[in-house]
Amino acid sequence: MPQSGAAAGAFSRWRAHLPQEMELAPVELPGRGTRAREPMPSRFDAVADALYEGLRPEFDLPYVLFGHSFGGMLAYEVARRVQRDGVRAPLAVFVSGTRAPHIPQRQFVADAEESVLLDWLSRSGGLPAELFQFPDFLQDILRVVRTDLRIAESYLVPEPVPLTVPLHGLAGADDVVTPPEAVPAWERCAAAGFTVTTVPGNHDFPQASAEATVAAVTSALAGVALTE
Repeated sequence: MPQSGAAAGAFSRWRAHLPQEMELAPVELPGRGTRAREPMPSRFDAVADALYEGLRPEFDLPYVLFGHSFGGMLAYEVARRVQRDGVRAPLAVFVSGTRAPHIPQRQFVADAEESVLLDWLSRSGGLPAELFQFPDFLQDILRVVRTDLRIAESYLVPEPVPLTVPLHGLAGADDVVTPPEAVPAWERCAAAGFTVTTVPGNHDFPQASAEATVAAVTSALAGVALTE
């Protein structure tokens, strides 16, 4: 599950590094990519509910949930719904570059002036410099980014439900959005083991450091039966 504004292609660099026994299944949220004409729900719970219902038929095989930034919040909420309903549980959940649900948002940029938002995206590695050459396309992207950020910035769960599957946090060593010291707070959401791994890079580390990110995931899954 990708970060705010991103489509399923955000994980395309992973394919060259995944072990043969793993299949990449990137999520395409509404309002982008192949679903560009579909409206994105405005409330976090509505997004999480729709995502859970959409993914639920896929849970008949061993699986892992991975989410980065906004996607990390969604991954946790999908896992929480799985746990609530007694659906087949994931082998593990990975939350990458994102604040824990009980930690209030401290940086609000969804409704900032365009120059402020662009600067924030540029500093965090969330916007390739070449996009500035295509102002119309850039405006389309910013609309999606703002929608996702509003939803993500509203997310707060004062008493999060601990997951009964292993929970793994990933942090970018130079992440200016979710610094490495913020990721250990996810331990409060873990009832079956918790780890934190730091990967080289800024907030875009799952793309910029794809090989290292995939290595961190596969290392955390060492010894786990991935097939039936």
